[in-house]
Amino acid sequence: MSNRIELPLPPSKDQYVEMDVYARFMQHLRRVPHNRMEIKILSAIQFTADMMGYTDAQISKMLVDMGLRVGRVGLPMEYLDFADASLMRSGWEVGGPTASLAALKGHWDEIGEDKFAAFRREYALVDETNVMGCV
Repeated sequence: MSNRIELPLPPSKDQYVEMDVYARFMQHLRRVPHNRMEIKILSAIQFTADMMGYTDAQISKMLVDMGLRVGRVGLPMEYLDFADASLMRSGWEVGGPTASLAALKGHWDEIGEDKFAAFRREYALVDETNVMGCV
């Protein structure tokens, strides 16, 4: 495994939900037939979320809190939206980055991820000339 990816560590034994998430994630990670580790991680996150009834973002947040460090490719888009919005705030503001999210941002900077990815968004535009069939 490269230094671009750090897998999470198991949580303490009294955190039952987190331990279940960790166990399912690690089991599925071994079974994904793909060469790229980032894609295996993304698939394992989505599988775990589907099996447990959580969103992909909630599972990603739990795993990042447990120490998962991976490039942006290995995380679901809804978590990246949350992370980008949080990282644009100061640490003392409501909704600001947690310690684990700040560590993930440090990892992204270390491996050379795009520093301006949060600003590169596409917004849907309405074509005003053809609204409701009017020309």
